[in-house]
Amino acid sequence: MKKTGIIISLSFLLFSFKLMSQEKIAARIDSLFSSLLKAGEPGGAVLVAKGDNIILSKGYGIADINSKEPITPHTIFNTGSVSKTFVSNAILILEQRQQLSLDDNLLQYFPDFKNKGIAAKVKIRHLLSHVSGLPDNREVSKNPVFYLTADDTQNFAPVQQTDTLVFEPGSRYQYSNPAFNGLALIIEKVTGSKWQDFIRKEIFAPAGMTESDITDGAHPETGVAHAYAKEKGKFKELDYGEEPTFCAAGNGGIWCSVIDLHRYYLALQKPAFLDADIIGNSIEVKKFEQWKSEKEPNNGYSWFITKTVNGLKRIGHTGSQGGFRADFEWVPEKKIVICLLFNIPHDVSLLTKKIETILVEEKIL
Repeated sequence: MKKTGIIISLSFLLFSFKLMSQEKIAARIDSLFSSLLKAGEPGGAVLVAKGDNIILSKGYGIADINSKEPITPHTIFNTGSVSKTFVSNAILILEQRQQLSLDDNLLQYFPDFKNKGIAAKVKIRHLLSHVSGLPDNREVSKNPVFYLTADDTQNFAPVQQTDTLVFEPGSRYQYSNPAFNGLALIIEKVTGSKWQDFIRKEIFAPAGMTESDITDGAHPETGVAHAYAKEKGKFKELDYGEEPTFCAAGNGGIWCSVIDLHRYYLALQKPAFLDADIIGNSIEVKKFEQWKSEKEPNNGYSWFITKTVNGLKRIGHTGSQGGFRADFEWVPEKKIVICLLFNIPHDVSLLTKKIETILVEEKIL
């Protein structure tokens, strides 16, 4: 009985120490964002977790200047290019089901491509890794009104008219938004339904992402945060209606809360909607035989593979659209996940590093 009592006491002490340590970490992260984001102004939501254990989940500032609605961990923000990871995973689900191959070329899905030779060279895997060589020849600055409401088809149409590649597919890296408009359209061609519906059913549902949505044209005026930019000391709205290409859903149409981004992370770890080996392969750096750039690649299938402040492997993606900013990162070795969503421009990559520095100093990263 005495031995059992000692074991229970030690377990309680360890639990108490762990709880105190977590509270200290949460307080330090909270202090960082409380000093940065002012009450009564646009701000953001932060979630930091170790696996399924949430260390901090909190909102700062307001979601809407007119209504003064406070930001909470459940506030829905546009995630910008974090959306590309959902499109990528949808493509991989179709590959897993043998409904397409990553070695399929664009001519198979877009037979009306002006230059058939170019379309035959570019494969799905090239689009996923930003190495297609396709130009972003959308004339957004010349036709901003059109691109305020342009959908995936309209955004990818100029690319289909190109006569030249920027480089040979697989030889270099160049970040491409239209590539993911094209991937979204491939999902629709394969499934025969809206790609947004496919992601809702095949990713959102199994991940339990009940607070997420996807742009398909104009987004509702209510139920989501509005984004802002500061000009001459005043906040100006900068989201749907003010920013060209905002409706281009395939490259930036996912809307989430930080709570749902954490659920997305947990679904990837479980895994909930893709085989573990496919997910594992998607977060490894893709090296192509044709590679000619002096700069080494650092991206997988949509994911970017980088290093934390103390040199550990980090997987994730940032997002920027209008006044929205997002960062979704995790450290596999330590099961640390960081979710940042803002409705005012801030350097989210820098803030992620500041959080990592706190976690390193507190010896959990």
